[in-house]
Amino acid sequence: MAFERHARTVTLLTLVSRVAGLARDAALSRVFGISPLIDAFWFAFAIPNLFRRLFGEGALTAAFIPAYTELVKTNPPVAKQLATLTVSIMMIVLGGLVLLTECVLLAVAERTGGEGGNVAIWLTMIMLPYMPLVCVVAIMGAILQVHGKFGPTAAVPIVLNLCIVVAAVGGANYFNHDDAKEELNHVAMVAISVLIAGVLQVLWSVWALRGRGGEPGWWTGGLKTTREAAPAFKRVMTQFLPMFLGLGVLQINTFLDDLIASYPTTVGPTIFGIPFPLEAGALTAMNAAQRLHEFPLGVFGIAIATAIFPALARVADDGAAFGDILRRGLRLVIFIGLPASVGLMLVRVPLTAAVFQGGKFDADDTLRVSRILLGFAPAIWAYSMTHTVTRAFYAKGDSMTPVKVAVGMVAMNFLLNITLIWTPLKEAGLAWSTATCAIIQTVILLRLSKRFVEGGRTVDDAVRSSWMKSIIATVAMAAAVFAVQQWAIPAHAITWRWAMIELAILVPTGAAVVVGMSKALRMPELGWAMGRS
Repeated sequence: MAFERHARTVTLLTLVSRVAGLARDAALSRVFGISPLIDAFWFAFAIPNLFRRLFGEGALTAAFIPAYTELVKTNPPVAKQLATLTVSIMMIVLGGLVLLTECVLLAVAERTGGEGGNVAIWLTMIMLPYMPLVCVVAIMGAILQVHGKFGPTAAVPIVLNLCIVVAAVGGANYFNHDDAKEELNHVAMVAISVLIAGVLQVLWSVWALRGRGGEPGWWTGGLKTTREAAPAFKRVMTQFLPMFLGLGVLQINTFLDDLIASYPTTVGPTIFGIPFPLEAGALTAMNAAQRLHEFPLGVFGIAIATAIFPALARVADDGAAFGDILRRGLRLVIFIGLPASVGLMLVRVPLTAAVFQGGKFDADDTLRVSRILLGFAPAIWAYSMTHTVTRAFYAKGDSMTPVKVAVGMVAMNFLLNITLIWTPLKEAGLAWSTATCAIIQTVILLRLSKRFVEGGRTVDDAVRSSWMKSIIATVAMAAAVFAVQQWAIPAHAITWRWAMIELAILVPTGAAVVVGMSKALRMPELGWAMGRS
Protein backbone atom coordinates (compact mmCIF):
# COMPACT_ATOMS: atom_id res chain seq x y z
CA MET A 1 0.00 0.00 0.00
CA ALA A 2 1.14 3.56 -0.69
CA PHE A 3 1.07 4.66 2.94
CA GLU A 4 3.81 2.16 3.82
CA ARG A 5 6.08 3.63 1.11
CA HIS A 6 5.36 7.12 2.45
CA ALA A 7 5.99 5.82 5.97
CA ARG A 8 9.41 4.63 4.83
CA THR A 9 10.21 8.09 3.43
CA VAL A 10 9.07 9.80 6.62
CA THR A 11 10.91 7.22 8.71
CA LEU A 12 14.24 7.72 6.95
CA LEU A 13 14.11 11.51 7.11
CA THR A 14 12.76 11.46 10.65
CA LEU A 15 15.64 9.15 11.57
CA VAL A 16 18.08 11.79 10.34
CA SER A 17 16.10 14.43 12.24
CA ARG A 18 16.11 12.42 15.46
CA VAL A 19 19.82 11.75 15.17
CA ALA A 20 20.29 15.51 14.79
CA GLY A 21 18.02 15.94 17.82
CA LEU A 22 20.16 13.61 19.88
CA ALA A 23 23.23 15.52 18.70
CA ARG A 24 21.50 18.71 19.87
CA ASP A 25 20.78 17.31 23.32
CA ALA A 26 24.21 15.73 23.56
CA ALA A 27 25.77 19.11 22.87
CA LEU A 28 23.59 20.87 25.45
CA SER A 29 24.23 18.19 28.09
CA ARG A 30 27.98 18.32 27.66
CA VAL A 31 28.14 22.11 27.61
CA PHE A 32 25.68 22.88 30.43
CA GLY A 33 25.25 19.57 32.31
CA ILE A 34 22.23 19.07 34.59
CA SER A 35 21.82 22.46 36.27
CA PRO A 36 19.16 25.03 37.24
CA LEU A 37 20.19 27.21 34.27
CA ILE A 38 19.54 24.57 31.63
CA ASP A 39 16.38 23.65 33.60
CA ALA A 40 15.21 27.21 32.92
CA PHE A 41 16.00 26.82 29.22
CA TRP A 42 13.97 23.61 28.94
CA PHE A 43 11.09 25.19 30.82
CA ALA A 44 11.09 28.10 28.37
CA PHE A 45 11.40 25.77 25.38
CA ALA A 46 8.50 23.60 26.60
CA ILE A 47 5.78 26.06 25.47
CA PRO A 48 6.80 26.53 21.82
CA ASN A 49 7.85 22.88 21.74
CA LEU A 50 4.36 21.87 22.88
CA PHE A 51 2.88 23.75 19.94
CA ARG A 52 5.44 22.22 17.59
CA ARG A 53 4.35 18.76 18.64
CA LEU A 54 0.65 19.50 18.57
CA PHE A 55 0.67 21.31 15.23
CA GLY A 56 3.52 19.53 13.49
CA GLU A 57 2.60 16.03 14.61
CA GLY A 58 -1.09 16.28 15.28
CA ALA A 59 -4.04 18.55 15.80
CA LEU A 60 -3.77 21.25 13.15
CA THR A 61 -2.80 18.90 10.35
CA ALA A 62 -5.41 16.38 11.51
CA ALA A 63 -8.14 19.01 11.19
CA PHE A 64 -6.83 20.49 7.95
CA ILE A 65 -6.02 17.39 5.89
CA PRO A 66 -9.56 15.93 5.45
CA ALA A 67 -11.05 19.26 4.34
CA TYR A 68 -8.14 20.07 2.06
CA THR A 69 -8.09 16.53 0.60
CA GLU A 70 -11.78 16.77 -0.30
CA LEU A 71 -11.34 20.14 -2.00
CA VAL A 72 -8.27 18.98 -3.93
CA LYS A 73 -10.45 16.26 -5.46
CA THR A 74 -13.56 18.37 -6.06
CA ASN A 75 -12.46 22.01 -6.40
CA PRO A 76 -8.68 22.65 -6.57
CA PRO A 77 -8.93 26.47 -6.76
CA VAL A 78 -10.91 26.54 -3.49
CA ALA A 79 -8.40 24.14 -1.95
CA LYS A 80 -5.74 26.73 -2.73
CA GLN A 81 -7.91 29.39 -1.11
CA LEU A 82 -8.29 27.24 2.01
CA ALA A 83 -4.51 26.92 2.31
CA THR A 84 -4.06 30.69 1.98
CA LEU A 85 -6.85 31.46 4.44
CA THR A 86 -5.57 29.01 7.04
CA VAL A 87 -2.01 30.31 6.90
CA SER A 88 -3.14 33.94 7.05
CA ILE A 89 -5.58 33.55 9.95
CA MET A 90 -3.16 31.46 11.97
CA MET A 91 -0.43 34.04 11.62
CA ILE A 92 -2.76 36.86 12.66
CA VAL A 93 -4.30 35.04 15.64
CA LEU A 94 -1.14 33.43 16.95
CA GLY A 95 0.91 36.55 16.29
CA GLY A 96 -1.53 38.52 18.44
CA LEU A 97 -1.42 35.82 21.11
CA VAL A 98 2.36 36.03 21.18
CA LEU A 99 2.30 39.81 21.63
CA LEU A 100 -0.24 39.56 24.45
CA THR A 101 1.70 36.81 26.19
CA GLU A 102 4.94 38.75 25.88
CA CYS A 103 3.34 41.70 27.67
CA VAL A 104 2.06 39.46 30.47
CA LEU A 105 5.45 37.76 30.86
CA LEU A 106 7.19 41.13 30.95
CA ALA A 107 4.92 42.26 33.78
CA VAL A 108 5.49 39.00 35.68
CA ALA A 109 9.26 39.19 35.22
CA GLU A 110 9.36 42.71 36.67
CA ARG A 111 7.39 41.64 39.74
CA THR A 112 8.83 38.21 40.51
CA GLY A 113 11.58 37.88 43.07
CA GLY A 114 12.76 34.43 42.09
CA GLU A 115 15.99 34.55 40.10
CA GLY A 116 15.42 31.12 38.51
CA GLY A 117 11.89 32.08 37.58
CA ASN A 118 13.13 35.31 36.02
CA VAL A 119 15.61 33.48 33.82
CA ALA A 120 12.92 31.04 32.70
CA ILE A 121 10.54 33.89 31.90
CA TRP A 122 13.09 35.86 29.86
CA LEU A 123 14.07 32.76 27.90
CA THR A 124 10.38 32.05 27.26
CA MET A 125 9.95 35.58 25.89
CA ILE A 126 12.84 35.00 23.50
CA MET A 127 11.52 31.71 22.12
CA LEU A 128 7.77 32.33 22.16
CA PRO A 129 7.64 33.84 18.61
CA TYR A 130 8.71 30.42 17.33
CA MET A 131 5.13 29.30 17.99
CA PRO A 132 3.39 30.98 14.99
CA LEU A 133 6.31 30.10 12.74
CA VAL A 134 6.00 26.40 13.49
CA CYS A 135 2.23 26.57 12.91
CA VAL A 136 2.80 27.89 9.38
CA VAL A 137 5.31 25.13 8.75
CA ALA A 138 2.77 22.54 9.94
CA ILE A 139 0.05 23.75 7.55
CA MET A 140 2.46 23.81 4.62
CA GLY A 141 3.57 20.33 5.53
CA ALA A 142 -0.03 19.13 5.50
CA ILE A 143 -0.48 20.55 2.00
CA LEU A 144 2.61 18.71 0.80
CA GLN A 145 1.47 15.43 2.39
CA VAL A 146 -1.91 15.53 0.65
CA HIS A 147 -0.05 15.84 -2.64
CA GLY A 148 2.11 12.84 -1.75
CA LYS A 149 5.23 14.80 -0.80
CA PHE A 150 6.29 13.70 2.69
CA GLY A 151 10.03 14.35 2.45
CA PRO A 152 10.30 18.14 2.83
CA THR A 153 8.19 18.27 6.00
CA ALA A 154 9.95 15.31 7.61
CA ALA A 155 13.25 17.12 7.03
CA VAL A 156 12.11 20.39 8.65
CA PRO A 157 13.10 19.53 12.28
CA ILE A 158 16.68 18.99 11.15
CA VAL A 159 16.97 22.75 10.69
CA LEU A 160 16.00 23.42 14.32
CA ASN A 161 18.37 20.79 15.69
CA LEU A 162 21.33 22.00 13.64
CA CYS A 163 20.78 25.64 14.65
CA ILE A 164 20.80 24.70 18.35
CA VAL A 165 23.89 22.52 17.93
CA VAL A 166 25.78 25.35 16.22
CA ALA A 167 24.77 27.80 18.97
CA ALA A 168 25.67 25.41 21.79
CA VAL A 169 28.99 24.17 20.43
CA GLY A 170 30.04 27.46 18.84
CA GLY A 171 29.19 29.43 21.97
CA ALA A 172 31.16 27.04 24.17
CA ASN A 173 34.34 28.31 22.55
CA TYR A 174 33.33 31.95 23.02
CA PHE A 175 31.65 32.18 26.45
CA ASN A 176 33.45 31.51 29.74
CA HIS A 177 31.22 29.15 31.73
CA ASP A 178 33.11 29.88 34.92
CA ASP A 179 31.38 33.27 34.80
CA ALA A 180 27.65 32.93 35.59
CA LYS A 181 26.72 35.96 33.49
CA GLU A 182 28.56 34.67 30.43
CA GLU A 183 26.98 31.25 30.84
CA LEU A 184 23.57 32.94 30.94
CA ASN A 185 24.42 34.85 27.77
CA HIS A 186 25.31 31.56 26.11
CA VAL A 187 21.91 30.09 27.00
CA ALA A 188 20.25 33.20 25.59
CA MET A 189 22.22 32.70 22.37
CA VAL A 190 20.87 29.14 22.14
CA ALA A 191 17.34 30.48 22.67
CA ILE A 192 17.81 32.99 19.83
CA SER A 193 18.94 30.16 17.57
CA VAL A 194 15.46 28.63 17.98
CA LEU A 195 13.93 31.75 16.42
CA ILE A 196 16.42 31.71 13.58
CA ALA A 197 15.52 28.08 12.95
CA GLY A 198 11.83 28.98 12.78
CA VAL A 199 12.43 31.53 10.04
CA LEU A 200 14.58 29.07 8.08
CA GLN A 201 11.90 26.37 8.41
CA VAL A 202 9.27 28.68 6.95
CA LEU A 203 11.53 29.58 4.03
CA TRP A 204 12.29 25.90 3.39
CA SER A 205 8.56 25.04 3.38
CA VAL A 206 7.73 27.90 1.00
CA TRP A 207 10.44 26.70 -1.35
CA ALA A 208 9.07 23.12 -1.22
CA LEU A 209 5.60 24.43 -2.13
CA ARG A 210 6.74 26.49 -5.08
CA GLY A 211 4.64 25.97 -8.18
CA ARG A 212 5.54 25.86 -11.82
CA GLY A 213 7.30 28.92 -13.14
CA GLY A 214 8.51 29.76 -9.63
CA GLU A 215 5.05 30.83 -8.42
CA PRO A 216 3.86 29.59 -4.98
CA GLY A 217 1.59 26.61 -5.36
CA TRP A 218 -0.65 27.51 -2.45
CA TRP A 219 -0.97 31.32 -2.29
CA THR A 220 -3.95 33.11 -3.85
CA GLY A 221 -2.94 36.67 -3.13
CA GLY A 222 -4.50 37.41 0.28
CA LEU A 223 -7.64 37.14 2.38
CA LYS A 224 -9.83 39.02 -0.12
CA THR A 225 -9.48 36.18 -2.62
CA THR A 226 -10.48 33.38 -0.20
CA ARG A 227 -14.22 33.92 0.34
CA GLU A 228 -15.22 30.63 -1.26
CA ALA A 229 -13.06 28.73 1.21
CA ALA A 230 -14.69 30.25 4.31
CA PRO A 231 -17.11 27.33 4.94
CA ALA A 232 -14.28 24.80 4.70
CA PHE A 233 -12.13 26.90 7.02
CA LYS A 234 -14.93 26.98 9.59
CA ARG A 235 -15.10 23.18 9.49
CA VAL A 236 -11.35 23.00 10.06
CA MET A 237 -11.54 25.30 13.07
CA THR A 238 -14.54 23.42 14.47
CA GLN A 239 -12.56 20.21 14.34
CA PHE A 240 -9.30 21.74 15.55
CA LEU A 241 -10.03 22.37 19.24
CA PRO A 242 -11.23 18.87 20.12
CA MET A 243 -8.40 17.41 18.05
CA PHE A 244 -5.98 19.65 19.95
CA LEU A 245 -6.95 17.80 23.11
CA GLY A 246 -7.56 14.36 21.66
CA LEU A 247 -4.40 13.90 19.62
CA GLY A 248 -2.21 15.93 21.95
CA VAL A 249 -2.79 14.02 25.18
CA LEU A 250 0.77 12.65 25.22
CA GLN A 251 2.17 16.13 24.61
CA ILE A 252 -0.11 17.67 27.24
CA ASN A 253 0.86 14.96 29.73
CA THR A 254 4.53 15.55 28.92
CA PHE A 255 4.02 19.30 29.40
CA LEU A 256 2.48 18.66 32.82
CA ASP A 257 5.49 16.50 33.65
CA ASP A 258 7.74 19.40 32.66
CA LEU A 259 5.84 21.88 34.83
CA ILE A 260 6.09 19.65 37.89
CA ALA A 261 9.75 18.82 37.24
CA SER A 262 10.59 22.52 36.80
CA TYR A 263 9.12 23.51 40.19
CA PRO A 264 12.44 23.45 42.15
CA THR A 265 14.05 25.76 39.59
CA THR A 266 11.21 28.16 38.77
CA VAL A 267 9.56 28.35 42.22
CA GLY A 268 11.77 26.96 44.97
CA PRO A 269 12.78 23.92 47.04
CA THR A 270 9.63 23.88 49.22
CA ILE A 271 5.87 23.75 48.71
CA PHE A 272 3.58 24.98 51.51
CA GLY A 273 6.60 24.88 53.79
CA ILE A 274 7.34 21.21 52.99
CA PRO A 275 10.49 20.19 51.08
CA PHE A 276 9.55 19.44 47.47
CA PRO A 277 10.45 15.83 46.59
CA LEU A 278 12.27 16.75 43.37
CA GLU A 279 15.66 18.42 43.18
CA ALA A 280 17.01 21.09 40.84
CA GLY A 281 17.90 19.54 37.51
CA ALA A 282 14.82 17.31 37.48
CA LEU A 283 13.46 18.97 34.34
CA THR A 284 16.74 18.56 32.45
CA ALA A 285 16.92 14.89 33.46
CA MET A 286 13.30 14.41 32.37
CA ASN A 287 13.98 16.06 29.02
CA ALA A 288 17.00 13.86 28.40
CA ALA A 289 14.94 10.71 29.05
CA GLN A 290 12.10 12.03 26.88
CA ARG A 291 14.45 12.57 23.96
CA LEU A 292 15.67 9.00 24.14
CA HIS A 293 12.21 7.43 24.31
CA GLU A 294 10.91 9.80 21.65
CA PHE A 295 13.61 8.63 19.25
CA PRO A 296 11.89 5.36 18.25
CA LEU A 297 8.48 7.00 18.72
CA GLY A 298 9.29 9.79 16.29
CA VAL A 299 11.19 7.65 13.82
CA PHE A 300 8.58 4.90 13.58
CA GLY A 301 5.37 5.66 15.49
CA ILE A 302 4.75 9.21 14.30
CA ALA A 303 5.96 8.28 10.82
CA ILE A 304 3.37 5.52 10.50
CA ALA A 305 0.57 7.74 11.82
CA THR A 306 1.59 10.61 9.54
CA ALA A 307 1.64 8.43 6.45
CA ILE A 308 -1.55 6.49 7.24
CA PHE A 309 -3.78 9.50 7.87
CA PRO A 310 -4.21 10.70 4.26
CA ALA A 311 -4.80 7.05 3.23
CA LEU A 312 -7.55 6.68 5.83
CA ALA A 313 -9.10 10.01 4.83
CA ARG A 314 -9.33 8.90 1.19
CA VAL A 315 -11.30 5.71 2.04
CA ALA A 316 -13.31 7.05 4.98
CA ASP A 317 -16.58 6.03 3.28
CA ASP A 318 -15.45 2.48 2.52
CA GLY A 319 -15.68 0.43 5.73
CA ALA A 320 -13.80 -2.57 4.33
CA ALA A 321 -10.90 -0.59 2.86
CA PHE A 322 -10.76 1.64 5.95
CA GLY A 323 -10.52 -1.40 8.21
CA ASP A 324 -7.82 -3.00 6.07
CA ILE A 325 -5.59 0.09 6.20
CA LEU A 326 -6.13 0.60 9.94
CA ARG A 327 -5.37 -3.05 10.75
CA ARG A 328 -2.17 -2.96 8.72
CA GLY A 329 -1.18 0.13 10.67
CA LEU A 330 -1.87 -1.62 13.98
CA ARG A 331 0.17 -4.62 12.96
CA LEU A 332 3.07 -2.44 11.86
CA VAL A 333 2.97 -0.39 15.07
CA ILE A 334 3.33 -3.46 17.29
CA PHE A 335 5.90 -5.08 15.01
CA ILE A 336 8.15 -2.04 15.42
CA GLY A 337 7.01 -0.55 18.73
CA LEU A 338 7.11 -3.62 20.98
CA PRO A 339 10.75 -4.57 20.29
CA ALA A 340 11.61 -0.87 20.59
CA SER A 341 9.99 -0.71 24.05
CA VAL A 342 11.75 -3.79 25.39
CA GLY A 343 15.03 -3.01 23.70
CA LEU A 344 15.11 0.50 25.14
CA MET A 345 14.55 -0.86 28.62
CA LEU A 346 17.50 -3.23 28.22
CA VAL A 347 20.01 -0.72 26.82
CA ARG A 348 18.86 2.33 28.77
CA VAL A 349 22.13 2.85 30.69
CA PRO A 350 24.64 2.52 27.82
CA LEU A 351 22.33 4.50 25.52
CA THR A 352 22.09 7.37 28.00
CA ALA A 353 25.85 7.35 28.52
CA ALA A 354 26.58 7.19 24.79
CA VAL A 355 24.35 10.16 23.97
CA PHE A 356 24.81 12.46 26.94
CA GLN A 357 27.81 11.55 29.10
CA GLY A 358 30.81 13.83 28.85
CA GLY A 359 31.82 17.32 29.88
CA LYS A 360 29.54 18.46 32.71
CA PHE A 361 27.31 15.35 32.38
CA ASP A 362 28.81 12.58 34.57
CA ALA A 363 28.06 8.91 35.37
CA ASP A 364 25.67 9.83 38.20
CA ASP A 365 23.66 11.92 35.75
CA THR A 366 23.58 8.93 33.39
CA LEU A 367 22.05 6.71 36.08
CA ARG A 368 19.55 9.43 37.00
CA VAL A 369 18.33 9.77 33.41
CA SER A 370 18.28 6.00 32.79
CA ARG A 371 15.96 5.49 35.79
CA ILE A 372 13.50 7.92 34.22
CA LEU A 373 13.89 6.27 30.81
CA LEU A 374 12.93 2.93 32.36
CA GLY A 375 9.54 4.46 33.14
CA PHE A 376 8.91 5.85 29.63
CA ALA A 377 10.15 2.88 27.61
CA PRO A 378 7.46 0.20 28.28
CA ALA A 379 4.80 2.22 26.45
CA ILE A 380 6.52 3.22 23.20
CA TRP A 381 4.16 0.90 21.32
CA ALA A 382 1.19 2.53 23.09
CA TYR A 383 2.27 6.07 22.26
CA SER A 384 2.57 5.03 18.60
CA MET A 385 -0.75 3.20 18.50
CA THR A 386 -2.58 6.10 20.12
CA HIS A 387 -1.46 8.39 17.29
CA THR A 388 -2.56 5.86 14.67
CA VAL A 389 -5.97 5.02 16.16
CA THR A 390 -6.77 8.65 16.95
CA ARG A 391 -6.23 9.54 13.31
CA ALA A 392 -8.75 6.85 12.38
CA PHE A 393 -11.36 8.71 14.44
CA TYR A 394 -10.46 11.99 12.77
CA ALA A 395 -10.58 10.49 9.29
CA LYS A 396 -14.16 9.45 10.10
CA GLY A 397 -15.03 12.95 11.29
CA ASP A 398 -15.32 11.94 14.97
CA SER A 399 -13.23 14.36 16.98
CA MET A 400 -15.16 14.27 20.26
CA THR A 401 -14.56 10.65 21.26
CA PRO A 402 -10.76 11.06 21.49
CA VAL A 403 -11.33 14.28 23.45
CA LYS A 404 -13.42 12.55 26.09
CA VAL A 405 -10.81 9.85 26.48
CA ALA A 406 -8.00 12.42 26.49
CA VAL A 407 -9.52 14.55 29.24
CA GLY A 408 -9.75 11.49 31.47
CA MET A 409 -6.15 10.58 30.74
CA VAL A 410 -4.86 14.07 31.48
CA ALA A 411 -6.66 14.04 34.83
CA MET A 412 -5.35 10.56 35.65
CA ASN A 413 -1.82 11.52 34.64
CA PHE A 414 -1.86 14.59 36.87
CA LEU A 415 -3.10 12.60 39.87
CA LEU A 416 -0.47 9.92 39.33
CA ASN A 417 2.21 12.58 38.88
CA ILE A 418 1.58 14.33 42.17
CA THR A 419 1.36 10.95 43.91
CA LEU A 420 4.37 9.11 42.50
CA ILE A 421 6.87 11.95 42.94
CA TRP A 422 6.53 11.48 46.70
CA THR A 423 7.59 7.83 46.40
CA PRO A 424 11.19 6.61 45.97
CA LEU A 425 10.63 6.91 42.20
CA LYS A 426 10.78 10.74 42.45
CA GLU A 427 11.03 12.22 38.93
CA ALA A 428 10.89 8.73 37.43
CA GLY A 429 7.33 8.60 38.76
CA LEU A 430 6.40 11.21 36.15
CA ALA A 431 7.55 8.84 33.42
CA TRP A 432 5.72 5.81 34.85
CA SER A 433 2.56 7.90 35.10
CA THR A 434 2.75 8.99 31.45
CA ALA A 435 3.38 5.42 30.28
CA THR A 436 0.50 4.00 32.33
CA CYS A 437 -1.95 6.55 30.96
CA ALA A 438 -0.78 5.94 27.38
CA ILE A 439 -1.46 2.21 27.65
CA ILE A 440 -4.92 2.74 29.15
CA GLN A 441 -5.77 5.32 26.48
CA THR A 442 -4.76 2.94 23.70
CA VAL A 443 -6.94 0.11 25.02
CA ILE A 444 -9.97 2.40 25.31
CA LEU A 445 -9.55 3.88 21.82
CA LEU A 446 -9.16 0.44 20.26
CA ARG A 447 -12.42 -0.73 21.79
CA LEU A 448 -14.25 2.41 20.67
CA SER A 449 -12.91 2.22 17.11
CA LYS A 450 -14.78 -1.02 16.33
CA ARG A 451 -17.76 0.86 14.91
CA PHE A 452 -15.67 2.25 12.08
CA VAL A 453 -14.71 -1.05 10.45
CA GLU A 454 -16.77 -3.58 8.57
CA GLY A 455 -17.78 -6.41 10.88
CA GLY A 456 -17.07 -4.36 14.00
CA ARG A 457 -13.66 -5.97 14.64
CA THR A 458 -10.72 -3.62 14.63
CA VAL A 459 -8.51 -6.30 16.14
CA ASP A 460 -9.37 -9.37 14.07
CA ASP A 461 -7.72 -12.80 13.96
CA ALA A 462 -5.05 -11.60 11.53
CA VAL A 463 -4.09 -8.73 13.83
CA ARG A 464 -4.01 -11.00 16.90
CA SER A 465 -1.84 -13.52 15.05
CA SER A 466 0.52 -10.76 13.97
CA TRP A 467 0.73 -9.38 17.48
CA MET A 468 1.47 -12.82 18.90
CA LYS A 469 4.28 -13.32 16.42
CA SER A 470 5.65 -9.87 17.32
CA ILE A 471 5.57 -10.85 20.99
CA ILE A 472 7.47 -14.08 20.23
CA ALA A 473 10.07 -12.15 18.23
CA THR A 474 10.40 -9.58 21.02
CA VAL A 475 10.84 -12.25 23.72
CA ALA A 476 13.54 -13.93 21.63
CA MET A 477 15.24 -10.56 21.13
CA ALA A 478 15.10 -9.74 24.85
CA ALA A 479 16.52 -13.13 25.80
CA ALA A 480 19.39 -12.76 23.36
CA VAL A 481 20.25 -9.21 24.42
CA PHE A 482 20.02 -10.06 28.13
CA ALA A 483 22.23 -13.12 27.66
CA VAL A 484 24.88 -11.09 25.85
CA GLN A 485 24.73 -8.40 28.55
CA GLN A 486 25.19 -10.93 31.36
CA TRP A 487 27.74 -13.33 29.91
CA ALA A 488 29.50 -11.75 26.94
CA ILE A 489 30.08 -8.19 28.16
CA PRO A 490 32.22 -7.83 31.31
CA ALA A 491 31.12 -5.45 34.05
CA HIS A 492 32.71 -2.05 33.65
CA ALA A 493 32.52 1.48 34.98
CA ILE A 494 30.08 3.74 33.18
CA THR A 495 32.11 5.55 30.57
CA TRP A 496 31.35 6.85 27.11
CA ARG A 497 33.69 4.36 25.45
CA TRP A 498 32.17 1.43 27.37
CA ALA A 499 28.68 2.57 26.39
CA MET A 500 29.55 2.78 22.69
CA ILE A 501 31.10 -0.71 22.71
CA GLU A 502 28.11 -2.22 24.49
CA LEU A 503 25.63 -0.58 22.12
CA ALA A 504 27.70 -1.72 19.12
CA ILE A 505 27.21 -5.28 20.36
CA LEU A 506 23.68 -5.21 21.75
CA VAL A 507 21.81 -3.22 19.08
CA PRO A 508 22.89 -5.38 16.11
CA THR A 509 22.21 -8.48 18.20
CA GLY A 510 18.66 -7.39 18.97
CA ALA A 511 17.97 -6.25 15.40
CA ALA A 512 19.31 -9.48 13.93
CA VAL A 513 17.13 -11.61 16.20
CA VAL A 514 13.98 -9.61 15.35
CA VAL A 515 14.67 -9.81 11.61
CA GLY A 516 15.54 -13.50 11.82
CA MET A 517 12.44 -14.33 13.85
CA SER A 518 10.28 -12.29 11.48
CA LYS A 519 11.52 -14.29 8.52
CA ALA A 520 11.17 -17.58 10.39
CA LEU A 521 7.58 -16.69 11.34
CA ARG A 522 6.88 -15.42 7.80
CA MET A 523 5.75 -12.01 8.95
CA PRO A 524 4.86 -9.63 6.08
CA GLU A 525 5.30 -6.70 8.47
CA LEU A 526 9.05 -6.86 7.86
CA GLY A 527 8.46 -6.03 4.20
CA TRP A 528 5.88 -3.37 5.09
CA ALA A 529 8.39 -1.68 7.39
CA MET A 530 10.79 -1.50 4.45
CA GLY A 531 8.12 0.07 2.23
CA ARG A 532 7.16 -3.07 0.31
CA SER A 533 3.48 -4.11 -0.06
